[in-house]
Amino acid sequence: VQLQASGGGLVQPGGSLRLSCAASGSMFSINTMGWYRQAPGKPRELVAAIGSGSRTNYADSVKGRFTISRDNDKKMVYLQMNSLKPEDTAVYYCYADIQVSSTQGGRYWGQGTLVTVSS
Repeated sequence: VQLQASGGGLVQPGGSLRLSCAASGSMFSINTMGWYRQAPGKPRELVAAIGSGSRTNYADSVKGRFTISRDNDKKMVYLQMNSLKPEDTAVYYCYADIQVSSTQGGRYWGQGTLVTVSS
């Protein structure tokens, strides 16, 4: 199983970016998918998560600005980021809780994509 994240880049304050993450490989089911981020010198923090039933959870710092969604057929999770602030600058990591069989599963991580918010 592999997760491939994309969509990071440089954006001005107030701008928008959309991150994507695709899961590939043999799997039985995908449960929660989401995004963490890690800024320099800070611990990794949960940004947003979405369950298999599409229930969502957001960090307080991004509520109202970020939207997480998923496409189960394509095995993808997205993070639409609007009204970006310099403090959103970080490496963003996608993850997915995947059952590779009826008895085996775990959390899988993407490689990280850098988001830089700066003028």
